[in-house]
Amino acid sequence: MIRTRLLISSALCMSVLLSLYGCAHSDKQEKNLLAVNTSSFATAAPSYPDDKDKRFGYFPNNRPATGKWAFIFDPNHTSWAAYNEYGELVNVGRASGGSDFCPDVGRPCRTITGKFKILLKKGADCESSIYPIETNGGAPMPYCMFFSAMGYAIHGSYDVPDYNASHGCIRVTPNDAEWLSENLSTGSTVMVLPYHS
Repeated sequence: MIRTRLLISSALCMSVLLSLYGCAHSDKQEKNLLAVNTSSFATAAPSYPDDKDKRFGYFPNNRPATGKWAFIFDPNHTSWAAYNEYGELVNVGRASGGSDFCPDVGRPCRTITGKFKILLKKGADCESSIYPIETNGGAPMPYCMFFSAMGYAIHGSYDVPDYNASHGCIRVTPNDAEWLSENLSTGSTVMVLPYHS
């Protein structure tokens, strides 16, 4: 009974933390949270060729089956791959991770690397609580999927260049974010590969 209450309490604290700060970092608030640079959001998605063939050729067709879906991001190839519970490659796409340095906050912004799990998901109305800085947040982050208590998330963006440009989150196209949100669940594996030096 006590353990159940502690687990529920921990889950609620995580939910509140992530809902308050989103995928964001603020030196003013002295929180160790990261977000995308969203100062150049457009109102409609630009036409980006996704080079699906190039990206399918990059990732292996199979990985060990774990019984869970897995999302893998390679910041060096600015690409993501999704594998089903049987370890089969199901989909790929363009992605943009954390930048080497973010001048607006005066610090490195690389996405954390390693193996994680999706902790919390939000829908199409997900938005940043801090970025853009000049408006104290409000930048769209549709279908955000948080994989770290420090605020790192995979989310949709209309600005997904072929280089790492965010404050730490993994940007994917809005259509890809919706597809990923439909297929990845809380507990799904997230792997962020190491940056090349």
